[in-house]
Amino acid sequence: MKVNISNIKTKNNNVEKILQFGEGNFLRAFVDWMINRLNETGNFEGSVVVVQPLENGMVEKLNEQNGLYTVILKGIENENEVYNSEVVKSISRGINPYKNFDEYEKLSFSESLKIIISNTTEAGIYFDETEKLEDKPQKSYVGKLTALLYKRFKHFNGDLERGFYIIPCELIEKNGEKLRETILKYAYHWNLGDDFINWLLKANIFYNSLVDRIVPGFPKDNYKEVCEYLGYEDNLIVECEPFHLWVIEGPKKIKEVLPFEKSNLNVLVVDDLTPYRTRKVRILNGAHTLMVPVAMLSKLETVRESVEDELIGRYVKETIFNEIVPVIDLPENELKEFSYAVLERFKNPFIKHYLLSIALNSISKFETRVLPTLIEYRNNKGCLPKNIVFSLASLILFYKGKGLDGSEIKLNDSEFVLDFFNDVWKDYNEDEKSLEDIAKKVLMNKDFWKMDLTKIEGLTKSVAENMKNILKLGIREALSNLR
Repeated sequence: MKVNISNIKTKNNNVEKILQFGEGNFLRAFVDWMINRLNETGNFEGSVVVVQPLENGMVEKLNEQNGLYTVILKGIENENEVYNSEVVKSISRGINPYKNFDEYEKLSFSESLKIIISNTTEAGIYFDETEKLEDKPQKSYVGKLTALLYKRFKHFNGDLERGFYIIPCELIEKNGEKLRETILKYAYHWNLGDDFINWLLKANIFYNSLVDRIVPGFPKDNYKEVCEYLGYEDNLIVECEPFHLWVIEGPKKIKEVLPFEKSNLNVLVVDDLTPYRTRKVRILNGAHTLMVPVAMLSKLETVRESVEDELIGRYVKETIFNEIVPVIDLPENELKEFSYAVLERFKNPFIKHYLLSIALNSISKFETRVLPTLIEYRNNKGCLPKNIVFSLASLILFYKGKGLDGSEIKLNDSEFVLDFFNDVWKDYNEDEKSLEDIAKKVLMNKDFWKMDLTKIEGLTKSVAENMKNILKLGIREALSNLR
């Protein structure tokens, strides 16, 4: 089959209203899919211009296909099987600021852009004091955004009508507030002046948001069959479940520019998203993250395979109901109902959600999604949650970059994290004292955990003991012995 999607489909030529940092599977199957639906109802009539936040990305592929790609919804919805495809036409173009900086810089002068969306993973919102305003571009997402906002402020002479509705989708608590605080750090560090800071705070609205949709991504196992079904080739197909939820916290003005309620999309604009976030991050995302190292060291590859495995599935279920749910301050029946729904979503028969894709930036994910449960469980129950501690021990072994059989694990994390673990594991002497030293070095790394975890009584010893058992007995026997 040689017919490409760009040869038979035509994108909409709507005005660019949204600036999006990130071109990955999630945003394309979530936000851009929603904008496409909104356009189809005639209630938005806008397009998305996508900026590639990292030097290596998929913008070139996106432009080759004229911004077009297919979203395939696969799963169970209202007890019915769903399998359908939609061509998303909401992206106007993609820009790589590392290759086309001038084109990227012109975005700051656009009069039509009103909204900024981002998803640069949990590791994406940070301050780097080595960056400069003059960099073309800055390395970090927030550095890029600060420079772009400053140029816009200068170009429009501080016009308060030229600000943005800014909605980050990164899965961190209070992501909008965190983004605003980090931009302010750059503003002060670069001496951008009080007038700019006033404009930043008055002209721009930063929303906290929570996103929920399982997006396995590209169907690498059956790509040819999917293309046969579609009738054309598409190098950017993205598969996802039908379920979707976007909770946006902040002023209701966002409804005026993004009228999702007119398109039957599951988007909520609320005064406080904390209950939604806690439930989703601790249970769904937390279960994903704690599952990854245990299942992958067991040589499993997908989420469904893991939860249907008798041993790993029981481990995940017990962790959710015995360690996560008991320390979330929400009605128990609501938490259990959500938890059972999550386990059903994990078993989606139509989707291969690879553990390796979830493993991206596992350290920052563990800190965000799982560590709060460990700490609250220890504080509330007076003991450590044994299953979560087992996952933490497995995570440290996972970052050795080798399976228990010596096979290579392709780690995907920041250079800082990978360099740290390379240094830690190179001194391993295959004895208990060496393991305890490794556990201590990892747990005391405040850059990872925002605190010294060796201060939690008994944690270092328990993690080291679990690591020893896993290496001695194998992951499955060590896990069985937890019972």
